[in-house]
Amino acid sequence: MRSKLVMGTVGVVALSLTAACGGGGGSTGGSSAAGAKGPIKVWLSNNPEEIAWGQAMIKAWNAANPKETVTGQEIPAGKTSEEVIGAAITAGNAPCLVFNTAPAAVPQFQKQGGLVALDGFSGGAAYVQARTGKAADQYKSSDGKFYQIPWKSNPVMIFFNKDLFKKAGIDTTNPPLATYDQFLATSRKIKASGAAQAAIWPAPSSEFFQSWFDFYPLYAAETGGTQLVEKGKATFNSDAGKKVANFWASMYSAGLSPKEAYNGDSFADGKAAMAVVGPWAISVYGKKVKWGVVPVPTSTGKSPDQIHTFSDAKNIAIYSACKNQGTAWDLLKFATSKDQDGKLLQMTGQMPLRENLAATYPDYFTSHPEYKLFADQAARTTEVPNIANSVTIWQTFRDAYSSSVIFGKTPVDAALSQAADKINQLASQP
Repeated sequence: MRSKLVMGTVGVVALSLTAACGGGGGSTGGSSAAGAKGPIKVWLSNNPEEIAWGQAMIKAWNAANPKETVTGQEIPAGKTSEEVIGAAITAGNAPCLVFNTAPAAVPQFQKQGGLVALDGFSGGAAYVQARTGKAADQYKSSDGKFYQIPWKSNPVMIFFNKDLFKKAGIDTTNPPLATYDQFLATSRKIKASGAAQAAIWPAPSSEFFQSWFDFYPLYAAETGGTQLVEKGKATFNSDAGKKVANFWASMYSAGLSPKEAYNGDSFADGKAAMAVVGPWAISVYGKKVKWGVVPVPTSTGKSPDQIHTFSDAKNIAIYSACKNQGTAWDLLKFATSKDQDGKLLQMTGQMPLRENLAATYPDYFTSHPEYKLFADQAARTTEVPNIANSVTIWQTFRDAYSSSVIFGKTPVDAALSQAADKINQLASQP
């Protein structure tokens, strides 16, 4: 369900229009506030399952810490959560913690001076790295510090409708979807059979974040986890990037993926036989669609245990307006403890960004085998680059992608080359 899939991230596009910059990277956690303890306020995502988890977590904290009570509420209503958070930073009334900080928003929030570096707390960086493992490095800012803790992810994979596949005469146990050629052939069979209007229906709209759910997962898979920008340079103007873009261009040019937006959920409505989704989809589609799941395709059909994908993560940050940052830090650790991560997994089905996830919660994955593939995939995820001008960079890419891949107005190779030149300039700016 697209509205759920991008919940909390769609508004990052408005960040550049939010408040004027505050001039720095935020507090380092070394101020007097860093050790101060007392009551704090936090914001929770408006996802019902996460609200239930957050309320239970806060209740448990308050019972054990009556002098450091936590008050939680949903992120206030606004066009987007990121716009609301950015405005709160400017006004100086941001909460101590937000349990829904989009990684793509972190560079802007940091530039506003709104975030606290977790490294400034005793054992801060070590805690982040111990919990998340090597994948934590993707969440470091340009100064080498952590202004967010990787919290939970929804690693995206390919859901397919078994009933529609059966109608099209396609194997539903081991569907031929591993390579681009197989995926295209399967898609043609779906369309030719009349089983569905579309094989797969990614949103063809121009919002910058849409590339996270078509190009980027396949690019991560094709490259073994390469980010869109690395070491200040665009990476996608490469053989791998061109293969991914040309694959999607073939899907659009053959009419297997429509160029028009669908007003609703094409997968739930049976209009598309496949969708790019995360583990949230299990509870959403579970009773409506007889579904199966496979990794995103690669040009050569890599082994599933070698495939990376987009993380679709939401993280937690401490905001510099917080007066009692000592309590905020302690609560952050409590909320991301093994026990609370297990409760988050149980209540939401989302994957804590914790090393060795499946081995840490074996009972859960034994009793919920449908989530096991996502847990395995969670060990190989690729995040958006944590760089300045992140949103503008993604919008630049999306504009080129839309023009070339979706609508065929410009050659793919030329479009990627031109976008890379523009993005290299953006990535070099502070």
